[in-house]
Amino acid sequence: MILAIDQGTTGTTCLVVEGEAVLGRGYRPVEQIYPQPGWVEHDPLQLWSTVEGAAADAVAAAGISPRDLDAIGITNQRETTVLWDRDTGRPVAHAIVWQDRRTADACAALPSDLLRERTGLLPDPYFSATKLAWLLERAGSADRLAFGTVDTWLIWQLTGGEVHATEPTNASRTLLCALDTLDWDPELLELFGVPAGVLPEILPSSGPFGHGSLLGATLPVMGVAGDQQAALYGQACLERGQAKVTYGTGSFLLVNDGTSRERPPHGLVRTAAAQPGVTALEGSVFVSGAAVQWLRDGLGLIGAAAESEHLAASIDDTGGVYFVPALVGLGSPHWDPAARGLIAGLTRGTGRAELVRAALEAIAYQVRNVVEAVPGGISALRADGGAAANRWLMQFQADVLGLPVEVAPEREMTALGAAALASGRPPVLRPGAVYEPRMPREQADALYRGWQAAVQRARGEL
Repeated sequence: MILAIDQGTTGTTCLVVEGEAVLGRGYRPVEQIYPQPGWVEHDPLQLWSTVEGAAADAVAAAGISPRDLDAIGITNQRETTVLWDRDTGRPVAHAIVWQDRRTADACAALPSDLLRERTGLLPDPYFSATKLAWLLERAGSADRLAFGTVDTWLIWQLTGGEVHATEPTNASRTLLCALDTLDWDPELLELFGVPAGVLPEILPSSGPFGHGSLLGATLPVMGVAGDQQAALYGQACLERGQAKVTYGTGSFLLVNDGTSRERPPHGLVRTAAAQPGVTALEGSVFVSGAAVQWLRDGLGLIGAAAESEHLAASIDDTGGVYFVPALVGLGSPHWDPAARGLIAGLTRGTGRAELVRAALEAIAYQVRNVVEAVPGGISALRADGGAAANRWLMQFQADVLGLPVEVAPEREMTALGAAALASGRPPVLRPGAVYEPRMPREQADALYRGWQAAVQRARGEL
């Protein structure tokens, strides 16, 4: 049995997995900290405490003892940057979350061509290097400090500070790792002012990461991957051209691109996959489920995210309302940190249902925006994550794309991908509901053009 830990942006989910069966699950939320506009932080100690709590809940739900577990697999929110003191194990500051935009100005001055060729990424505050540079500048001496993305922080906590390690899928999201070698690049370290001594060792995604102590049991940590690559693996996208999208806080499209190391096309990045030697093309939409969360928590338009499906289905259309959820700028394919959220087309007849439906439609439009950047396109889309349970959204996604959308029967494919990596067994494709496009293409294209015009306004182009 594998304990799969999925430490995500809004909370931590743990699953107890045996073979293909989920025996128990637990969840603990994570507090979002917003010190000022554009800044997003987490308390690293709370991240760890949610792992302990969710793991205890999962084991209890499975009706087993922690000592019955065979291994731990970890998947995590990527790019989020943690810096801590090696001697005390205490963070020197809050973690800077992947959504944080405080280093946008610093990114504007970076050599885009060098970074794109060397790392497959773009100089954007999304990635870890400028976050780390920002923390190091304020920490003073780096002599006793250790850096990690969330996987590294959890491994450190599990092993009591004995193992300071990461793996290629997370390392490749830092702007410090060369994609050709999957090792830290000295020239990039110099560019960002990062001393090599703060960096973790890069180990294979599937294999030993030391022994961790959790819930009174000592267990080997045997598989680690960033959440999106773990979902790509869990969705059994093992052949070139196979694609998945995970609908979570954001939406993340990954396409298996085999052993290619070519410069990624405009609007996409190239990243290491959990399969050795394989890369993926990725399009990262920063705000998807977070837009529905904002409607719930920020505006009070809904009491629960699940209400959005009923409200969207209760009307025939939005009445010309479009929502561009650029609440933290825009990711793929625009990469515009200066863009701001916008709701266009409001009239006196606009009500709660129209706004909620516009938010769901925006999730689908953003995914189409990214799919269109993939050379040659894709033939089908495998879907997972929380919003994949929204049947209205999945049908609208198929309509907007003009492609079948295959929804995994288990939403937590990131955790199941981590479990597969920890077990050492290849993942098994889990067929679920398939949504075929029903909307006439002319109608779908007209709706999409209206949203694209709203995006131009959000970017200040109109």
